[in-house]
Amino acid sequence: MAKMSASSVQATVWAVSKRKLQPTWAALALTPSAVNKIKQLLKDKPEHVGVKVGVRTRGCNGLSYTLEYTKTKGDSDEVIQDGVRVFIEKKAQLTLLGTERDYVEDELSSEFVFNNPNIKGTCGCGESFNI
Repeated sequence: MAKMSASSVQATVWAVSKRKLQPTWAALALTPSAVNKIKQLLKDKPEHVGVKVGVRTRGCNGLSYTLEYTKTKGDSDEVIQDGVRVFIEKKAQLTLLGTERDYVEDELSSEFVFNNPNIKGTCGCGESFNI
């Protein structure tokens, strides 16, 4: 029996054939309207590298989305779409899975809207949700 030194490592590699890849949801998808609005907002703030999306516990139903400018990447997940950098806080990643972010303007308001297929309920004020 041959002796192995402490620094050597053995590994076996198996070829995998006919493996079917499963599609996965992006953590967050941006609509063209959202991309354009973020670009417009960041143009006036050259010291910021993107925007950060998160969730906070508040409101009468549980969670609420947050959106803020950020100067650093940090440990968060990054979504890059059409040159826009969006960072996702670690604790928000699972709650945002599959969410589409849009920017909507009408005669009375303009706002970012999160279309999340995983939401099970929202509060009456429209400020919070539960998953």
